[in-house]
Amino acid sequence: MRRLLKRWMSDARAFLRRWLRFRPRRAAGKEGRFQPPRRELVSRLLLNFRAYRLYLPAAASRGDRFPLLVMLHGCKQDAQVFAEGTRMNQLAERHDFAVLYPEQSRTANPLGCWNWFRPAVLKGAGEAAAIVRIVRKVAKTYAVDTTRVYVAGMSAGGAMASVLANRYGALFAACAIHSGLKYGAAASPSAALAAMRSGAPGLAWEMPRHAPFVPTLVIHGDRDRTVDPVNAGQIIEQARLALADSAPAQALVESTRRVASAHHPYEQRDYARDGKVVLRLIAVEGLDHAWSGGDDRHPFNDPQGPDASRLIWDFVKDFRRLPDGSHEWSRAWSWSGIWRWLWRRA
Repeated sequence: MRRLLKRWMSDARAFLRRWLRFRPRRAAGKEGRFQPPRRELVSRLLLNFRAYRLYLPAAASRGDRFPLLVMLHGCKQDAQVFAEGTRMNQLAERHDFAVLYPEQSRTANPLGCWNWFRPAVLKGAGEAAAIVRIVRKVAKTYAVDTTRVYVAGMSAGGAMASVLANRYGALFAACAIHSGLKYGAAASPSAALAAMRSGAPGLAWEMPRHAPFVPTLVIHGDRDRTVDPVNAGQIIEQARLALADSAPAQALVESTRRVASAHHPYEQRDYARDGKVVLRLIAVEGLDHAWSGGDDRHPFNDPQGPDASRLIWDFVKDFRRLPDGSHEWSRAWSWSGIWRWLWRRA
């Protein structure tokens, strides 16, 4: 046994020397690339196209498989403005994940809002299916780790993220909703405005039965005058019902803490199952209808943190959606994680 261990240690040292010597290094100053806008045909019958942009980190050039975060903009925004306001591309470069920005057509909505309230969309068709088509194409074209595909959105984009999490839960490992509404909060434009003002009246739309549960982070400002903060709690309650449906015997443990800062403090409420946080609500004090910690050179961004982009990535990154539809929670550390960390920094 001692001889075998000594041989294993010798082989490990030899491998490490070769790895440090020949490992391809990232060129100094080299960054990822934000690809030009592209269009995907999402309906042959109607000749309907949807534009999107994709950010690939420099690490993608090595051929490694990388996570993919789908970011859905709000009204009066587009992919470029949303990327610059949230600064998500800079975060993606530091943590080696790709960011996909589907873009709403102004012919589909003059304000550029996702039509999350349409009955066809609530059934998983229309714009929801178009976004999923783009996600699947990108995942097939590039070296995406399909167990680590996440979705996040702001306002109308957050409401659409709720739709995707409930209708296409088998595709997404986790979800983040900033200043959004729950799935089925409304099924018409007038009902959507009413829900934005005062929340949804009960279960406005029947939830899909036996849909896969998607771990969810909700961020909302307590002074939001466009989408009332009551909607944040409704998203969490809906997610709790979905979790209870998928695992009725497993109880949730709730904990709350207040995080003080020089700018906007916030309250963080966590819901853990078997010691793992699967739901989180962050209520930011003094925040209106804006991306927390965003670049205020663009509308709907508040630079006075907390940094919503970092909070989102910190939450979603540890979840994986396995091929059988179940979830895997990544450990705080693992040997493979340590090797990947060394690889990136050597």
